[in-house]
Amino acid sequence: MVSPPTRYLVFFQYFGTKYSGVMETSNDQSIVGVQNYLEKAAQNLRPIVPIKFHISSRTDTGVHALCNAAHLDIQRAPGKPVLSEKQLVLGLNYHLKPEPIRILNAYRVADSFHARFSALSRTYVYRLLMGCRHYSEIPVFERDLCWAPAGGHLNVPAMQDAAQFLLGTHDFSTFRSRNSETPFQSPIRTIVQADVRPSSGFLSHHYEHRGLEFWELKFRSRSFLYRQVRRMVGALVAVGQGRLTPRHIKELLEIKDSRAFPANAMAPPSGLFLKSVEY
Repeated sequence: MVSPPTRYLVFFQYFGTKYSGVMETSNDQSIVGVQNYLEKAAQNLRPIVPIKFHISSRTDTGVHALCNAAHLDIQRAPGKPVLSEKQLVLGLNYHLKPEPIRILNAYRVADSFHARFSALSRTYVYRLLMGCRHYSEIPVFERDLCWAPAGGHLNVPAMQDAAQFLLGTHDFSTFRSRNSETPFQSPIRTIVQADVRPSSGFLSHHYEHRGLEFWELKFRSRSFLYRQVRRMVGALVAVGQGRLTPRHIKELLEIKDSRAFPANAMAPPSGLFLKSVEY
C-alpha cells in the first residue's frame, strides 16, 4: 500500500547573480531559475512522484535571498520510511553542492499549509554603498552584493524622512512595474517597516580608511508588488541625491500611475536581498 505524501516547509538561501530568478524556467535556457536546481536535487531522493517546490516569494534575476521558503510534498515507495527533517536537509544540500544554494531548515507541516499564502510577512533588505566616486572603487568582495549610486554620498536624513511616507496602507500603483499579473493584482499594500540604517560591509574594517559607508534599507510587509522594493529604493536614493524631495514620495503615491515613476530611477537587482519570510 502506498503511503500518503508528507508535506515539508523548507527555508533556503541563494546567491542570485547566476540565476534567472527563483522561479522555474524551461531547462533549455542558458540561465535557469533556482527552483530548477532545487527540484533536480529533490529527484535524487527517489520519490515515486516528481517533487514540486511551491515558492513563497518570487525574486528576479540577480536578486539574492538570505532566507526564502517553499513547501513540497514527498511520496516515498512502499516500505520506505518518511524522511526526517534532518535527512531532507542533508540530502538536498548534498545534491546542491556545486551551486550557491543551501537548505537552511526543514519542518513537517500540515497538508493544508501553503508556503506562499500562509506567510504573515516578508522582509527585504537593500544594501547601499556610499563614498564611491567611480564603480571601480567598489570592493571586489562586494561586487553584485550592493549598489553604489552615482555621486558618492547621499542625504540620509532626507531619505529617512521620505521613507516615512511609505509606511501604512497605500495604493502602490506608481511603485510597481508592469508584468503579466499586474492587471489582476490589487495595488493596495501595507508597509509596516521602512528603515534606512547604517550597516557593515564584508571585511569593511579592512578598508575603513577609504571612507566607504554601507547602509541598509529594510522593508517589511505581508506581500509586495512586482519590483515594488526596487522602485521604492530607487525613489529614496533620488531623494538622497537631491533629484526628488521627501514630499515627492507622497505625491508619487497619490498619482497611482506606474508611468509617473521617474525614468531610470529603479534600483538595480544586485543590492536586494529577501531577508526572511515569517509564518
